[in-house]
Amino acid sequence: MIGFTLWRYLFRRYVVMTCWFILGILTIIYMVDFTEFSSRASNLPGYTVGLGALLSALRLPNIMQQTIPFVILFSSMSALLVLNRKYELVIARSAGISAWQFLTPLCAASLLIGIVMTTVVSPFSSFALAKVQELEFSLGLQRGTVGTIERPPWIRQRTDEGITIIGAKRVARRGLLLGGATFIRFDEKGSISERLDASRATLTDGSWVLKNIVKTIPGGAPEKIVEMAVKTNMRPEFVEETLASPQSISFFELPRKIEVARTYGLGANAFAMQYQSLLALPLLLVAMTLIAATVSLKFVRSGQSGAVILAGILAGFLLYVVTVLAKSFGTVGAVPPVAAAWLPVIVAWAFGVTVLLHKEDG
Repeated sequence: MIGFTLWRYLFRRYVVMTCWFILGILTIIYMVDFTEFSSRASNLPGYTVGLGALLSALRLPNIMQQTIPFVILFSSMSALLVLNRKYELVIARSAGISAWQFLTPLCAASLLIGIVMTTVVSPFSSFALAKVQELEFSLGLQRGTVGTIERPPWIRQRTDEGITIIGAKRVARRGLLLGGATFIRFDEKGSISERLDASRATLTDGSWVLKNIVKTIPGGAPEKIVEMAVKTNMRPEFVEETLASPQSISFFELPRKIEVARTYGLGANAFAMQYQSLLALPLLLVAMTLIAATVSLKFVRSGQSGAVILAGILAGFLLYVVTVLAKSFGTVGAVPPVAAAWLPVIVAWAFGVTVLLHKEDG
């Protein structure tokens, strides 16, 4: 049985190794992101170096959530290889400690890191993304780094003024602030009566407030308007559920958002997928540690070749790709979100445990 002193030693070594990997990767990402963003925004009137540095820093929590599975894979492999190189695991094995016992602190650390990512980093990331979206709006960016929508959303409203179709290129404040907004209004006969293209639209109590508008009517010349209001009966809750990005919602808010979305008759698949993915993240990180161990343990016995280490990296990369694809299927509703989030984790656990059982117990 592994003693507490050795357990704590392995736990500490692994956590320190992971922290160094996180620090190194985030530093590289920060430098690249700051350089790329500065090249796009440096000509804007309100841009300053300090603001660019702040925006790049606020984007890091979201990037960290996306890269943490790879960080755990590489840090697990590195920690085990370093322990092997110093013969520490050889001595532990000679003392009768099995691989399952000295992997326990590493898996516990991965589980703890996943819990911190879900309960601490995710809420902060949601808050930071909201700030980034608003700051990018204030700069006047035509295309932001977050809150940019590949396929513009469209929502439909009906008031006593008729039917209006509303679209946007970018969304901030969980859908209450639209960038590159388009309002297409119809008359009683169903024909287009006018089109309003605004640089931004803000939902207030009972109306959309549009700014910097180009108004176009059939057969007429475009007309520029500084500001105008379009009547609406939409509630902020409905707009949030329709337009808000799942990444902008805190982990602790997601269950309520899912329930509210379903009361409006919305599928809420994107919110449900985000929630289930965050729930599964701790066990996904443990699975990454197990996959890393399937490579590192063979190194102890027979001298690991670069090809086998590369195979471990490819296995972890394949798991990550499958997880991302499953998340995409769950978001669009092709697969139930619960299955899309948990099935890759279960398969990864089964793979890791099976290989380790074969290596250790034959």
